[in-house]
Amino acid sequence: MKTVVQLLAALAAVAATPALAAPPDKPLATLFKNPQCGCCESYAAYLRENGYEVKVEATNDLALIKQRQGIPQELGGCHTTFVGGYYVDGHVPIGSFDRLLAERPELNGITLPGMPAGSPGMGGTKSSPFTIFALAQGGERSVYAVE
Repeated sequence: MKTVVQLLAALAAVAATPALAAPPDKPLATLFKNPQCGCCESYAAYLRENGYEVKVEATNDLALIKQRQGIPQELGGCHTTFVGGYYVDGHVPIGSFDRLLAERPELNGITLPGMPAGSPGMGGTKSSPFTIFALAQGGERSVYAVE
């Protein structure tokens, strides 16, 4: 009788132990870019190198896409990527890209303004840290990361 009780206790302990979570599948990323932009293709290649499937859509309506998402012009990046229910605007490094999808904060998305030299998909040398901004409902903005 004691062995059955011990077995049940052991099974209960195993069931209560958190399992190591397998990494979630990375969702499809859809990147919208101006038709003539080459650095956007480089950024798509960067995402692919980091395990994402990327669909690239050339559009002449990129400004409208950003406006509909509530991305202020001064915080806008080169292209807009939709992934996992968020947008990622501009040449955001993979650390912040992955963090957004892992933590799933209550945000609309994140953005790296402009086209900073040395950022993923851009040529040149990084001269200072990149400030990535978080944008939430109602237009609230905050610093999401400095990389």
